[in-house]
Amino acid sequence: MKFWKKKSDTTSKDLQAGVNRREFLTAATATGLATASLGQSSSKAQAQVGRGVAVGGPGPVVPTEGQEAQEFDGYSAEQVDRYFVKNPASDFMVDVIKSLNIDYIATNPGSSFRGIQESIVNYAGNSKPELLTVNHEEIACCMAHGYFKGSGSEKVMGILAHGTVGLAHTPMAVYNAFCDRAPMIIIAGNHIDAGARTPGGTNWWHSAQDMPKILRDFTKWDDTCHSLTHFADSMARAYQIATTPPMGPVVIVVDADQQEEEMPVRRPQIHRRPERTAPHADANAVREIAQWLVEAELPVITAGRMAHNQEGTDLLVELAELLQAGVSNSMARMNFPNTHHLSVGSGAIGQADVVLGLEVGNPGRTRQDARVITLGTAELFLKTNFQHFGKYYAPDLAVAGDAQATLPALIEEVRRLRGKISRSALEKREDHWRETHLATRRRDIENARHGWDASPVSTSRLYGELWQVVKNKDWAMVSNDGFQSSWGKRLWPMTKYHHFHGSSGAAGIGYGAPAAVGAALAHKEHGRFVVNVQKDGDLMFSPGVLWTAAHHKIPMLNVMHNNRAYHAERMIVQRVANARNRGTAESSRIGNTIDNPAIDFAKVADGLGMWSTGPVTDPNDLHAALVKAVAVVESGEPCLVDVLCSGR
Repeated sequence: MKFWKKKSDTTSKDLQAGVNRREFLTAATATGLATASLGQSSSKAQAQVGRGVAVGGPGPVVPTEGQEAQEFDGYSAEQVDRYFVKNPASDFMVDVIKSLNIDYIATNPGSSFRGIQESIVNYAGNSKPELLTVNHEEIACCMAHGYFKGSGSEKVMGILAHGTVGLAHTPMAVYNAFCDRAPMIIIAGNHIDAGARTPGGTNWWHSAQDMPKILRDFTKWDDTCHSLTHFADSMARAYQIATTPPMGPVVIVVDADQQEEEMPVRRPQIHRRPERTAPHADANAVREIAQWLVEAELPVITAGRMAHNQEGTDLLVELAELLQAGVSNSMARMNFPNTHHLSVGSGAIGQADVVLGLEVGNPGRTRQDARVITLGTAELFLKTNFQHFGKYYAPDLAVAGDAQATLPALIEEVRRLRGKISRSALEKREDHWRETHLATRRRDIENARHGWDASPVSTSRLYGELWQVVKNKDWAMVSNDGFQSSWGKRLWPMTKYHHFHGSSGAAGIGYGAPAAVGAALAHKEHGRFVVNVQKDGDLMFSPGVLWTAAHHKIPMLNVMHNNRAYHAERMIVQRVANARNRGTAESSRIGNTIDNPAIDFAKVADGLGMWSTGPVTDPNDLHAALVKAVAVVESGEPCLVDVLCSGR
């Protein structure tokens, strides 16, 4: 926003780029002069330049209380009123965002998008989109990541990032989402025209010639908009690109000054929200896959990021049952019910003569004579620098296409050919996989009993006690238990797509808590009971998200798996020391523990406005603490139970 000039120095361009009426009146109200005439400019008034607006550019000079209200910085009240921006361009930008059905935009406020922010709040009434206030841009992106998965791959969250400094806070979270095939639309503010930047002001440091370059190695697409037509076109294109498999984050850069200009007389076109379609595999390739599966002696299916929603889970069950094929689920998504007799571990892959990999980079260790098929979208979009694609595996048949979108055609082909499989062969496979499944189940239950009464609380008991208070609810576990010996997946019956959200994508620490809050927001409209078993080290990357959950009243149960360590790294150091025949278990604590002083997570949560209790150290006290916490969640609030736990 430009400085006000004396009348004699004013050009038509200056007047067009004047102060937003709503912003001015808001500032004037703060001084108690909202209904008064504008006052005489003075040295005291000049000192107010920039106050009441975000850092990065001067705002309107507001007369201070007691000033004579006759003339304002060389303009009469009538002249100032004439030059207000009555139809700011940012209102149009918000209409574009609305057209894409974006319900939420997460942001840490910044001056480079203040026009859009003001339009969301006052023009759109802070509804569809609603602003979510976060304390760090990484939190915003993690929330968007979790929100997409919690919505059943249906809804995309927006992020507003302030210039270079805002965008520079996002990379780890964006990289997680990129690897996990999770879309989000990041809108970054930039002062594009160097001639319009305040001399020596922060909007120089916060601007860039090529702002999306910060994220370009791990985003799917980006664009910098130079007009409102450009913005409308690029936002529609961004939504379409982000949500078409393989999905991923996109970045749109908007000009800070353009947001505050008057709308042109001819309003640019706003496009209808594009309906996304997923790429299907070639029909001939689908017939060949079906032929191989039907002719197999013992087929196995391995699934990665296959299911987008409940339909994908149901389709995979149908295909597996037609073939009586074991399914090894990586749980990057909730592809397959873990209670099904065909749900088997990764060891089953080594038994198969035909392996079908659905959206997996590498199907795992197979028999030397096994025929391997891959069906997925990974080859449709790859970038070279960051090694998210994993070690190359040469399949016998590589088919490009979205796995879930292709499954109906594959099921139809298998059903057509199924008569070639004898009933005895199907029964033999069913018996084999049923016994394999039950043996794993019995082993997990037996192992869970070890250390049941131990203090600190065993991780298996943590999940066992938690199950007792949620089992009769429509629940969703929005955390990944990979660093907790997978006790959630081993003990809890996960049968619905929303029961488990999978992994972070790139295993970047700091994802867990904010992604869980984003997922809980998506589940809120369905009335689901959301559970987040939170790792202690992970939470300390972004504890401010607890405030966001409390502020926006997002109901969820956070249970701390507090082992006071980066425990995986501690085990790694122990392993290295053992291989070198030196060191002790105690020495492995150095650099890997979160202790001395121990963090009181209950106090942290309480200080951020969230109901909390703990730390719970006696396993016999855990049930009562969880019962109280459940009542808090059911009242519509988030809460946290701190539990001092064993390492894994």
